[in-house]
Amino acid sequence: MALADSAGCANPVEDKPFPDIIELNVGGQVYITRHPTLVSVPGSLLWEMFTQKNVRSLARDSKGRFFVDRDGFLFRYILDYMRDQQLVLPEHFPERSRLQREAEYFMLPELVKMLAPKLSKQNSLGEDPCQSDPEELSPSADTARALSSASAALPSAAVGAAGAGSAGTAATEGRRAGFITIGYRGSYTLGRDSQTDAKFRRVARIMVCGKTSLAKEVFGDTLNESRDPDRPPERYTSRYYLKFTFLEQAFDKLADAGFHMVACNSTGTCAFAHDQTDDRIWTSYTEYVFYRE
Repeated sequence: MALADSAGCANPVEDKPFPDIIELNVGGQVYITRHPTLVSVPGSLLWEMFTQKNVRSLARDSKGRFFVDRDGFLFRYILDYMRDQQLVLPEHFPERSRLQREAEYFMLPELVKMLAPKLSKQNSLGEDPCQSDPEELSPSADTARALSSASAALPSAAVGAAGAGSAGTAATEGRRAGFITIGYRGSYTLGRDSQTDAKFRRVARIMVCGKTSLAKEVFGDTLNESRDPDRPPERYTSRYYLKFTFLEQAFDKLADAGFHMVACNSTGTCAFAHDQTDDRIWTSYTEYVFYRE
């Protein structure tokens, strides 16, 4: 009895190196999406990553998720665009220029065009209303126009004497008054012998409370807004924090922006580190209140 040819009876299975559902870790933010979404724009960086045969060449995190070292917050808009090739942003979205940079990195030319500044009727680049909040615009442009008008009206000798003073006054008047509160938690372990050195822990996170527009003005790109990304400029928030962990650096930025510390307070608690030892852990929460007139 002849045996059937095993090769002829076998059903070839299409080699699929990627599953239909893919988990991504983008800058610490986890996203779950479908493989067709990631390859929906031919020629893009994600298309190149997830159409290759060698899956092992792609970076992964400790849990096996594909890792991309980019801004995890802004990637949500990249992924939204990949789904239907449309751009929908919140009403108050101050990260338009940064999102354009992300679109360039992921090689999405059509999205880059959507995010590009509009060309005004005067043949000059005008700011799109969604690019930044009105309260965050620098007063330098208005100051320059005011000085230009003054230069045309006053004699040249008077302009040189009054220009520096007018610029300084305009810059000072353009700054808004308000409060910013800086808060942080600290802890250290102290043994039974009070003469031993205390073991201090690194400050985990410096919190920022206050009006959104003021916080962005003072701290700029060092301000992490991922926990409260769509807050309008004139609203208050207590969920922002800084990307660095040095209080002195925060104080320097506030001082450069004209703020002065007007109050501070601190609370502390103590607990035993272990039942069998006398080591005690002291924890504290401290707030510094700054004000600019």
